This record gives sequence, C-alpha cells and structure tokens, in this order.
Amino acid sequence: MHPSGIMSKFESLQLTITQPDDWHLHLRDGDFLSSVVPYSASVFKRAIVMPNLNPPVTKVSAALAYRDRILRALPLESKFVPLMTLYLTDTTSTDEIKLAKESGVVFAVKLYPAGATTNSEAGVTDLFGKCMPVLEEMVRQGLPLLVHGEVNNPQVDVFDREKSFIDTVLQPLVHKLPLLKIVMEHITTLDAVLFVESCPEGLVAATITPHHLLLNRNSLFQGGVQPHNYCLPILKRETHRKAVLAAVTSGSKRFFLGTDSAPHERHTKEASCGCAGIFNAPIALPLYAEAFDQAGALNNLEAFTSFNGPDFYGLPRNTSKITLTKKLWNVPTHYEFGCGTVIPMFAGKTIEWILN
Repeated sequence: MHPSGIMSKFESLQLTITQPDDWHLHLRDGDFLSSVVPYSASVFKRAIVMPNLNPPVTKVSAALAYRDRILRALPLESKFVPLMTLYLTDTTSTDEIKLAKESGVVFAVKLYPAGATTNSEAGVTDLFGKCMPVLEEMVRQGLPLLVHGEVNNPQVDVFDREKSFIDTVLQPLVHKLPLLKIVMEHITTLDAVLFVESCPEGLVAATITPHHLLLNRNSLFQGGVQPHNYCLPILKRETHRKAVLAAVTSGSKRFFLGTDSAPHERHTKEASCGCAGIFNAPIALPLYAEAFDQAGALNNLEAFTSFNGPDFYGLPRNTSKITLTKKLWNVPTHYEFGCGTVIPMFAGKTIEWILN
C-alpha cells in the first residue's frame, strides 16, 4: 500500500537496502488490525508484535490465535511474518515459557510495569519476586525479555521515569541474571544509551522509534497542545534526542529499528484524557532515512534497519531489497482506521524521503 501524497522532485538520490524488519509494532485487533497491518506488511518483512491487547496475550494459545487473525488480515500474496510475544504477568508460569519456545512462533516476552502505558493494567507488580522463576526459565530457553523501560511511580517525574527504571530495575536485573537477553524498547535518553553501551554486546540491546529521533518535547506544545505527538515514553529534551540520534547513527550493533507504531482513533487522541501513541507505520522507513541523512550517516542506515535486529534475535537476515528515493512529498492528513480515522506522524507535512 502506497500513501497518496503530493510529490515534487527534491533530489534524484536513491537508496536500496535489505528489506527491514520492525522489532516493535502495535497492530491492534479486529477492524483496526485490518486497517493498519497492510502499511507495515508493505515495508517490513517481519515484525515483533506487541501483546497488549484487551485482554492481553498472556498464553501461547492466545498468541497463536492472534497470529492467525493477523495472517488473515494481510493483503493477498503478502509475505509478511508476524513474530509473536507474550505479555508477562505476576502469574506467568515456567511451563508457559517452555511452550512459547516450543511453539516456534513466540519470539520474546514483554514486560510492562503495571499501569505504565496503554493496556498495561495486567502488567508486572513484583518482578524480582513472583517473576524470577519465569525469567530464569527464559534464560534457559533463550527467550529475550522486551522491556517498557519506565517506572510507574507517580512520585517520579514523567521525564525521569526511564532513568529511574534503569537505576531501580534494569541494573539490578542485569546483575541478577547476566545471561538474560534484554531489549530496552523505544529508548529516549542519554541515560538509556549509556546503560545499553555498558552491557555486553549481544545480551542487551535497544530499539528506537522515528519520533524519538526527530522530535523533542517542544513538539508537544508548539502552536498549542499537540495530542498526536503524545507517546510513552514521552518525548524528551533536545539534549537527549541528540544523544539517542548519535548512538543510533554511529554504526553500533546494539541499536535497531522499532517503530512503536501505535494507532489510536482520532477522537481518543483529541480528548480531555488522550491516549498515548504515535501512528507512523506508513512513513516510518522514510523518516528513519531522513534522520540518518540529516546526521550524515546514510551509510549506517541498512545495519540499523535490517541487520542488527535479526542478528540479536539469532534470525537470518532478509534477502529481499527495498528502495527509497529522496523526494519531497506531503504526508496524508489521515488514514482510515476501523470505522474512523487515525492521524499519522507529521500529518500534512512535507518530508524528504519516499518509498518507491
């Protein structure tokens, strides 16, 4: 599926890279799933699919059923492969972890601190107590732990919750289980960059979104409150954005693409208590190209988008290719989403790269 925007020639530069994967994606369910999955499937070969549905995907049987719904929603002849995850709770069993590994379709387990983000109410409240046997089994089975890295303590400033999570959860966890593979998802701060870089390569990695590479917290308030730029983790200071961008574009193998594309109906974003999440699936890859281009690091884009993720997960790299062209075009103002609409990142704005 190709977005319909207004195009004008900017520069004839083309860039062909190995087809990427998305290592952090929200596809929703039902009519919403059918609306958004074609955008990801047209760009990415595989995607780690988040389990925070309502109810959450806590069992392998539920993951298999959700995978079937995703496959049925795909366009005909699509070769997109959903990589499923389980939602960790205080009652997840070691047997469920064994079943997950045996299934061949569940590739990770997701840690949501209870109440930290969308549909996280069933998340973990006692990681170092009730969940330790499960985490130890994950080490034995070689299943990575995917982490929403924010504390949910209301006494901690919302802009400091990532750093607090590193200090109080991740550092002790790495110390207790040094062989547990961890992905710190959607990192937003210099603190997260330094933490990931301090850990053994191949055991701790991080995904980064296009919005955290291109936007800072001013984007929440410019010209009035901007609900479609509200996400969790929340956008941070420019100093943090620059630090994350520098790490990602450096060529380090520790960082890879994860869009965290998280669609919500327009009326649930433009509300007195709006939902957190940015929908970027149709334009994510062009935006990553724009970020790397601005940093003068297009030579490192392919490793970030297409090599580092599968290498960390122990999966083969894709062999198919995809091409981007440097052309100005306007992002559509909205997309259909179930019976309503969803507003994409940079809606109606001009960006510099487009997918062929």
